Amino acid sequence: MPTSTARSADRIVRICLGRLDERDLRAQVIHELRSSLGFDAYAWLLTDPLTWVGTAPLAEVPESEDLPRLIGLKYRTTVNRWTTLPPRRGVLLSVTTGGRLVESLIWRELLKGYGVVDIASVSFRDRYGSWGFLDLWRCAPQPSFTDTDASLLTQVAAPITTALRRAQARLFTGAPQTAGTVGPAVLVLDDGLQILQQTAPVDQHLRALLPTDPDLSPVPAAALNVAAQLQAVESGADHHAPSARAHLTGGPWISIRASRLTGSARERGTIAITIETLAVSEHVDLFACATAVTPRERQLLHLLTNGADNATIATSMGISLFTVQDHLKSIYAKSGARTRTELIAQATAGRRAIPVDPRQSVDVRAR
Repeated sequence: MPTSTARSADRIVRICLGRLDERDLRAQVIHELRSSLGFDAYAWLLTDPLTWVGTAPLAEVPESEDLPRLIGLKYRTTVNRWTTLPPRRGVLLSVTTGGRLVESLIWRELLKGYGVVDIASVSFRDRYGSWGFLDLWRCAPQPSFTDTDASLLTQVAAPITTALRRAQARLFTGAPQTAGTVGPAVLVLDDGLQILQQTAPVDQHLRALLPTDPDLSPVPAAALNVAAQLQAVESGADHHAPSARAHLTGGPWISIRASRLTGSARERGTIAITIETLAVSEHVDLFACATAVTPRERQLLHLLTNGADNATIATSMGISLFTVQDHLKSIYAKSGARTRTELIAQATAGRRAIPVDPRQSVDVRAR
């Protein structure tokens, strides 16, 4: 790897070691990658770690009015789809297709018209879930990406993945989350992902998901991604559920789900997007992914947040009381929680008032 590229990789690793929020992290990494790789446009989405569906985009694309079409095609494209890429490895469309970019649906139907000559992609996945994916586009007259470019993405993918996951974890373990509930709010789209109808709260929620200037309409990026995933499932391009979980700035975690409307001819071909407060069990699952707990520790978390004491947990999991305490200490260390009460509040967004026996509570500061 050339010296300048190695220096760029080192700078990106240092960025990832900080405690930036996910948006600042992506912005700084993109700035560094741009100086090394010389791309013309990009799309970097966070994803739900379990459904792998995109939520929060950071992007520069040639034609913003083509956004619904771009998202729809991205989800229905099977070549170099982020769900099939090897995790944490830079992959080039020119290499995958042997130079036959026409094999890619999104290139054939849209990006060819932008003059795109290659796409470098990387999927930020680890054993805890999928945390995002990045596409970099080069347009004519630039040449295709090189193996060195792909190697740089591969070198920095692991630290970026960890940094993205930890940024999500801090949304649980930082300042207390705002109490309250959301929705259900409903957004109706046609098959071109154009908005047909929406209930009153949708505008407010979309602005919280992706900050928008007050005089502009909010960009329904998360809703479009979930709707596009529904179309991907219908077309056989992917099998993950058409749903995603996202965090409202200054508010709670929400679920976004897509389903088909049925009934009259007018309703057929339309997609309903529902937005509402995340169910407690789903909140616990998301917390477990972000804080990197093991499957057995996640099982314990679900029992704990449903009111089980240590003896009940031990019996349910077939382990000793000492092992229960060991699991709890491990979860405390990973989450930053100091007591049982604090851990339950983080894992459930404070929406479960589980009585805690003081004898069951472990204060990390005293250990």
